[in-house]
Amino acid sequence: MVEERLSNSLKVHRAALNLTQADLAELVGTTRKSINAIEAGRMVPSTFLALKLARALNLKVESIFALSAV
Repeated sequence: MVEERLSNSLKVHRAALNLTQADLAELVGTTRKSINAIEAGRMVPSTFLALKLARALNLKVESIFALSAV
């Protein structure tokens, strides 16, 4: 069985819009520390938060998050 993890390109998309982690956190109603943990792969966001992040960045969730083999 192949083990998978959730990878993301949140930092790339956030930076492309010149948003700081704090800016994005405020837009979606979370903390800068949570954004940092998601970007670093230490935290998997809830479905609700993932959808809010995608909406804030004007992207589809699949453009930010993907399953990848470990």
